[in-house]
Amino acid sequence: ASTLFVRLDARDRALLMRWAIGEAAPRAVRLFWLTVTHLGGVVCSVLIALVPLAGHGPWERVGLDALTTLVVSHLAVQLVKRTVSRPRPSRSSSRTAIIDDPDRFSFPSGHSAAAMSVAFAYAVAYPAFAAPIVIVAMVVGLSRVALGVHYPGDVLVGQLLALATGAVVVAF
Repeated sequence: ASTLFVRLDARDRALLMRWAIGEAAPRAVRLFWLTVTHLGGVVCSVLIALVPLAGHGPWERVGLDALTTLVVSHLAVQLVKRTVSRPRPSRSSSRTAIIDDPDRFSFPSGHSAAAMSVAFAYAVAYPAFAAPIVIVAMVVGLSRVALGVHYPGDVLVGQLLALATGAVVVAF
């Protein structure tokens, strides 16, 4: 099992080195990824979850599902982060992050989980818009790798935690 984790870690590091942009990236590219990454930040994800609560009817249920999924997945992410304690790429590789590390730990990605949590609730409520909503959440995850603050595996697990949490929330 440890050999598998060593191989996965090596693959994660290789993908980061290939996908992360550097300081030499064009300003427009850096600005794009910086803008996208904020969609998974606290302000945007909480606002997108709260807005439907101002209305009544089906919108209110979407907001409750999004907010519940967001909070529960955030708690799960923090529990796993503190348990695994995987250092951020900028602390354990030669890759410098484009933005400041939000904290010391990388695994799993909170931004990725937040974006996918809210996206999942909206996608379930409005299946016709599911594909673009989920794609935006996936791009938020990619932004974390592009900016050098997460490994691809961190993003994948963050998004999977959000999906699992969302599935439980909408089932009740």
